Amino acid sequence: MNTPKALLNHLTPAQFLAEYWEKKPLLIKQAIPNFKGLLTPDELAGLACEADVQARIVTFKKGKWSAKHGPFDEDDFAKLPEKTTPENNWTLLVQSVNHFLPEAAALLQQFDFIPHARLDDLMVSYAPNGGGVGPHFDSYDVFLLQGQGKRLWRISEQTDLTLVEGAPLRILKQFDTAQEWLLEAGDMLYLPPHLAHWGIAVSDGAQDCMTYSIGFRAPKNQELATEFLGFLQDKLNQDALQIAGIYQDPDLTLQTHAAEISKEMISKVSANLEKLQWQKMLNDGALVGEFLGTYLSEPKSHVVFEKNKKISLAQFAEKIQLQGLALDFKSQMLFVNATFYLNGESFTCANASANLLKTLADKRECMPNNLQDDRLLMQLYAWYLAGFIHLKSA
Repeated sequence: MNTPKALLNHLTPAQFLAEYWEKKPLLIKQAIPNFKGLLTPDELAGLACEADVQARIVTFKKGKWSAKHGPFDEDDFAKLPEKTTPENNWTLLVQSVNHFLPEAAALLQQFDFIPHARLDDLMVSYAPNGGGVGPHFDSYDVFLLQGQGKRLWRISEQTDLTLVEGAPLRILKQFDTAQEWLLEAGDMLYLPPHLAHWGIAVSDGAQDCMTYSIGFRAPKNQELATEFLGFLQDKLNQDALQIAGIYQDPDLTLQTHAAEISKEMISKVSANLEKLQWQKMLNDGALVGEFLGTYLSEPKSHVVFEKNKKISLAQFAEKIQLQGLALDFKSQMLFVNATFYLNGESFTCANASANLLKTLADKRECMPNNLQDDRLLMQLYAWYLAGFIHLKSA
């Protein structure tokens, strides 16, 4: 945290977090010198044609925005205009490239000064001259790293976030440019949440624009509350709730209206619900930590893991000593103290076993030399069979 990084304009990660994170934008010239990108436009288009890849083509024509979701085919790309103008352009957006490309996963590791729990994905966009998704704002932090070509970024300090009605994206109705920068290959722009911005592809005559967006997850408080209540419903049982018996009203009196829910009944049920001790649950750091570990490591609904070829436990134990282990590109591994969460599943261990799993979670790979913990070995083997982790090298 105390070593200056070219990636952060030669600030230390601690300085960046204190001065810029969720506070103000930062332009970083040559954040990654000689960075030309991780894949070609054709390779990106190929990814967008895969069934398990989330991709969109956003077009702007005659003053109207439209978006089409993948998977795509060659005909979809053939229909796009070869020559673009500010009034007629398009952009290809491909999400979660880090799930499919080793180099993309390695790129994200350079941003490990931000907790993995906040990381969302690496999105790659391609646009010919003039292309973009219009003036907009995001609800999360993002690093915009320029690959091939150039992109002109405009930012605004406006508080008017009124959106264009009927647009498939959150396009701002008005945009007042406060600053603008032209980013070339290797340059990067950090933007905090809710800062209006507008990126426009600038072709240099030889290469169209490709931008790599490192986005960070920022769940809405309402979403967290809803998910937490669902977690409690699954987690707690009658003993934990400590509410015995059934609803009773031996002091029931005649009501004028049979259909009325009486104040007395509301009062009794309120008293019973108070026994749930909601505030105590919310103040239980272990319980909230378990919820966050489970929820934040849970794969998105479209993510599917391919099972590894089955080998015996003895073969697995031998191979991991020689080859090491690596998380699947789609896996998310987090931990709280000595409890580890991998793709929504939890496992608790201690001492040397915990240190090994912390390395796997932090670095996404580890060498389990001289593993003596049979219980951990069985868990690693189960994760291997499920496709959550793999043998690192052949």
